[in-house]
Amino acid sequence: MRILLWHVHGSWTTAFVQGGHDYLIPVRPGRPPDGRGRPSRPGTFDWPPNAAEITPGQLAEAEIDVAIVQRPAELDLITRWTGRRPGLDLPVVYLEHNAPQGRIADMRHPAAGHPGLVIVHVTHFNQLFWDCGHTPTTVIEHGVPDPGYRYTGELEAAAVVVNEPLRRGRVTGTDLLAEFRRWLPVNVFGMGSEPAGGADLPHKVLLDELPRHRVYLHPIRWTSLGLSLIEAMHLGMPVVALATTEAPEAVPRAAGTLSTNVSVLTRACRDLLADPELARRTGLEARKHALARYGLGRFLNAWDRLLAEMTYR
Repeated sequence: MRILLWHVHGSWTTAFVQGGHDYLIPVRPGRPPDGRGRPSRPGTFDWPPNAAEITPGQLAEAEIDVAIVQRPAELDLITRWTGRRPGLDLPVVYLEHNAPQGRIADMRHPAAGHPGLVIVHVTHFNQLFWDCGHTPTTVIEHGVPDPGYRYTGELEAAAVVVNEPLRRGRVTGTDLLAEFRRWLPVNVFGMGSEPAGGADLPHKVLLDELPRHRVYLHPIRWTSLGLSLIEAMHLGMPVVALATTEAPEAVPRAAGTLSTNVSVLTRACRDLLADPELARRTGLEARKHALARYGLGRFLNAWDRLLAEMTYR
């Protein structure tokens, strides 16, 4: 199958392109957001060669079986670059990564009412909160390539992964970091994290650095379900997280502590930091759950079923 999709979410796309299809990734000079192509920074993400870059000029003659869009503007780009009408001349899935913003009565999805589309949410929470009207929706939960069990917990500190913590502020719980740091060491990683006292690292290096920390702390207030949380569980890290959005579904009690009370979360972190054996056992439970619920095979099989349905309509 030949699948057109844009490089928007690096971690999600890294999992998706493992599926063995031919993936057409638009690229434009300067690699702007609508034409980023494959990852250009060495070591950031590993994509197979069948995820190939294609220019807008080449798309007009390209054979495409189905397209996956992740932003409203991509619906227009399909028409402009391929000459085909999304949902009518070309099967299209609208993949929604994010939880909706704003008043709950105004959370109308931008693709709602568009003919011929199917909207795929990455969490059941997102499907519940987005108003998609009569447009068909489904949920395909995240899957990640298994990085293997790497937990050592040698650093008596918590690790946090958050991208652009200053711009996103309260959404990502950036304001909570100071409170956590009053009581325990916290190291922050992620794109744009340096102003918040963190470090930007290539993905491969991040997967080595995280499990050296004794606990993974997830202070996110309102977002979808961070793939870094799932990766930390795969690595064998115990988890302490805000009990918001999809986190209560993703993290079972045996894998860590969830609460909306920051004091409870702080105590849980300190207990794990003080007891390496408890942290190790809890992390093993986290890994067991992550492999079962967020394994790459289940994720790819679910997408294959949906894409087959789309192309045979």
